[in-house]
Amino acid sequence: MTLSPRRVNELLTAHGIDPRRGFGQNFVADPNTVRRIARLASVGPADRVIEIGPGLGSLTLALCETGAQVVAVETDDRLLPVLDEVLAGGGVSDQVRVVKADALTADWPDVLGPGPEGPPWVLVANLPYNVAATLVLHLLDTVPQISRMVVMVQREVGERLAAPAGSGAYGIPSVKVAYWADAAVVARIPATVFVPRPRVESVIVEIRRRDHPRTDADPDTMFSLVRQAFGQRRKMLRRSLADAVPEGAFAASGIEPSQRPEELDVEAWGRLTEACAAAR
Repeated sequence: MTLSPRRVNELLTAHGIDPRRGFGQNFVADPNTVRRIARLASVGPADRVIEIGPGLGSLTLALCETGAQVVAVETDDRLLPVLDEVLAGGGVSDQVRVVKADALTADWPDVLGPGPEGPPWVLVANLPYNVAATLVLHLLDTVPQISRMVVMVQREVGERLAAPAGSGAYGIPSVKVAYWADAAVVARIPATVFVPRPRVESVIVEIRRRDHPRTDADPDTMFSLVRQAFGQRRKMLRRSLADAVPEGAFAASGIEPSQRPEELDVEAWGRLTEACAAAR
């Protein structure tokens, strides 16, 4: 059982809830879409799933249909009784643990439980548009227990997260994701499946964490260079990084100083970072 558009509207009306733009709330109201997300996530009875922003529980129900155990993290107090009602009505309350928390500030060891025992976690979620990229990058940085993410986000955000070097969408989020993981856009979702209907299309992005970062370069130093260069992305690197790259470091890393930041993949950024450290 999942939620139809009619049922979504009935729940919103019965509980007096107006979706909050500030929370990026657009509720999925299409059974086929939530089941498609669950299939793309390839989760089943042996899997532990994190869902951030379960909203009214439509995707939660689809995840429960797979047999997975779900921890649903919701920050909006208004939605918690609705979620409890939906889960109880679907007979899946025993499969879901609801946690009231803001995912950006949550105590994730407490949310996930003690110890590394058991399979890794999979994040499956329709992420709020306003924090989707920030949240994905935060979890990659701080929650290594999450080995995969299958997330629905605004199309432009998803394309930036998965963009390869040299593409128009490539930027700081793309480099950060590539440092930790492999990412790809795996599906497009029309605006018509949401209540309220957003003005943009969505995509589903799959992110698979690598066993080790893609480069051994110091991440703090590397991302300082990345931020400085992309802050002036139209400039050649020799200009945007003039005060940050010592003489000889470009040549040592095999990078042309006439290149622009979007031309460098994460391995190249790693080489430049290591060359800078060696030249000092």
